[in-house]
Amino acid sequence: MYQQLILNKISSVIGETAPGSDDRLLGLIEGAGRIFLAGAGRSALVSRFFAMRLLHSGYQVSMVGEVVTPSIQAGDLLIVISGSGGTKSLLPFIETAKKQGAKVAVISMKKSSVMAEMADLVVQVGQDSSYEKIPEMPMGTTFELSSLIYLEGTIAKIIHAKGLTEEGMRAVHANLE
Repeated sequence: MYQQLILNKISSVIGETAPGSDDRLLGLIEGAGRIFLAGAGRSALVSRFFAMRLLHSGYQVSMVGEVVTPSIQAGDLLIVISGSGGTKSLLPFIETAKKQGAKVAVISMKKSSVMAEMADLVVQVGQDSSYEKIPEMPMGTTFELSSLIYLEGTIAKIIHAKGLTEEGMRAVHANLE
């Protein structure tokens, strides 16, 4: 019963997301030299999911904050996932990326925010009205699950467009686990 409530809500949010936003995001991804991902809290987990899928799809990907993450440079892309679009710990990453000449994409539940003002692209997952409080989906659950599904759909589009196979993707999957 509660699973259906969650599925219905996520489907509703995805249905309210602007058509073509995934194409704009894919345009930045395809044009990037390297891709860096960042998020905080559970949005960081979503960014890790997306980073892994991008890696499996053949892109050069790094997670911000890891000790082996290289410096961001002109021609690179920073993708930040932030429901509020104002997570203070993430703002310096965007400022540095812009200063270095990198592009910035923000995945958020807000079209207008501090991050949106600095971004080259804002993907608003859903609409402002999509995020009314649901007691069974507290503290950002709606955004995190909806953005995860949205980004998995974006990966599915990449897989289809590039003709990727599961076998090929497994070839770059971690084998030191």
